[in-house]
Amino acid sequence: MYDNKILVNIYVLSLSKNCEIFIPVNEKVGHITKLLANILDSINTSGNSIIMNADTGVCYKNNDLIRNTDIKNGCKLVFL
Repeated sequence: MYDNKILVNIYVLSLSKNCEIFIPVNEKVGHITKLLANILDSINTSGNSIIMNADTGVCYKNNDLIRNTDIKNGCKLVFL
């Protein structure tokens, strides 16, 4: 349906909450991490936040493009 964004389920560990969001596939993981940290301003992020695949345990590097990872529609991610 959308070629430029995907719907993912993100579990925010510090809040013990799940949410579903659309993320653009042409962005770097680090940019998405910063956007999530800004949205979830109740989290004390010191720039060390990461996104991890809940199913495979893969931690993504900040310079990885979303489209070049295994993050796909319906993917379950953890925001640490």
